[in-house]
Amino acid sequence: MQNMIHQAMQEGIDLRKQCMHDLPGVLTEAAAMIVQCLQNKGKVLACGNGGSAADAQHFAAELVNRFEINRPGMAAVALTHDASVITSIANDFSFAQVFSRQIEALGREGDILLAISTSGSSENICAAVDMAAKTGMRTIALTGKDGGELGKRPSVDTCINIPHASTARIQEMHITCLHLLCSLVDETMFGGQS
Repeated sequence: MQNMIHQAMQEGIDLRKQCMHDLPGVLTEAAAMIVQCLQNKGKVLACGNGGSAADAQHFAAELVNRFEINRPGMAAVALTHDASVITSIANDFSFAQVFSRQIEALGREGDILLAISTSGSSENICAAVDMAAKTGMRTIALTGKDGGELGKRPSVDTCINIPHASTARIQEMHITCLHLLCSLVDETMFGGQS
């Protein structure tokens, strides 16, 4: 058991070191996209499945309420929280459309989609990205492993990929990346306000 704990911790440390080297540029780019969207009165729509659904909700909550500073709320919606909407779409159409249908209804040109998939291959996330492109939205993808199909989609404007085989390690870095995006957005838009 001790070895298992040590190995998981060491993998996390090694992955953080790699990401610390590889991700600053793409994180800065993604944060700048979000800032531009919000300054132009747009909104961020976020989606994911399972743990990534929780991450989408967490990120939206940090923008709408606050992260580490008190500041005005920012426009963000997690497409993962309305059971009636999700189940009606899944029942009447398919689970592959649970996010794309919401984007069709709620998304506007100038908005941003934050699409989260640890595998990069979730069918409903890829469909969401396609609908976002049709709507005139820009997309930030948060992926893992080799980025999957999502990482290769031309309609993805910025891809933050965590190159690891373990879903757990990928998700640990996803939440770190989301927190960093919140910090960068807050700092850019509100400076040292507290």
